[in-house]
Amino acid sequence: MEDTIIVYTDGGCSGNPGPGGWGTVLLFDGKDLRLSGGEHETTNNRMELSAAINALSTIANTPQLKSRPVCLYSDSQYVKNGITTWIKGWKAKGWRTADKKPVKNQDLWMTLDALNLSLNVTWNWVKGHAGIEYNEICDQLCQSEIAKHR
Repeated sequence: MEDTIIVYTDGGCSGNPGPGGWGTVLLFDGKDLRLSGGEHETTNNRMELSAAINALSTIANTPQLKSRPVCLYSDSQYVKNGITTWIKGWKAKGWRTADKKPVKNQDLWMTLDALNLSLNVTWNWVKGHAGIEYNEICDQLCQSEIAKHR
């Protein structure tokens, strides 16, 4: 579909926990919007979630984009499986895992869930470091942020 917004996301850390970064590329209307950020002390999973949250927040807060379908590509099975499958059980169990422990990164999962429910997102997994152009760009954005936060 020509009005679909294509999104790539990536996040990572140097050490886990350690300085981290995230990067995302949004492709729409012939534009290539690149966003990134980072933290001094974080985890890989928090940065992967932050990439998706920042991309979807940008779409949700842009009136001409928020009603359009979104096709999001992440190289994180944690993000893809979490938002498409695991989150249903976590919510049903009061944000507890199958072994009754609190869900890690619940704050970010709740934000991502709200964004996901407000938008029309299709979630896809892509293999990281496999030469996929926009996934590699996201990785470069992420690595630049890690370097800034060391």
